[in-house]
Amino acid sequence: MMKWVDTLPMPVVRFIGAVEILGAAGLVLPPLTGIAKVLAIVAAGGFAVPQVLAAGLHLSRGEVKETSLNGVLIVLAAVAAWLATAL
Repeated sequence: MMKWVDTLPMPVVRFIGAVEILGAAGLVLPPLTGIAKVLAIVAAGGFAVPQVLAAGLHLSRGEVKETSLNGVLIVLAAVAAWLATAL
């Protein structure tokens, strides 16, 4: 359903998926366990990087509408990073 998947090699797509799963674990586990809380901040910041790259990919393909979702996800990553520092 996502057109960008056809333009990237499958190992890259799998790597992106693995990084996002690890990032989700990095957001959830440190606050729950109380161990290495700085990892939650790093994970939240790490979520912004793929979104910036994704926005660049969409812009290079002329898919300007799709970049708005990337912008929202970047803002959400920034909010998650802020919340990780506040807790």
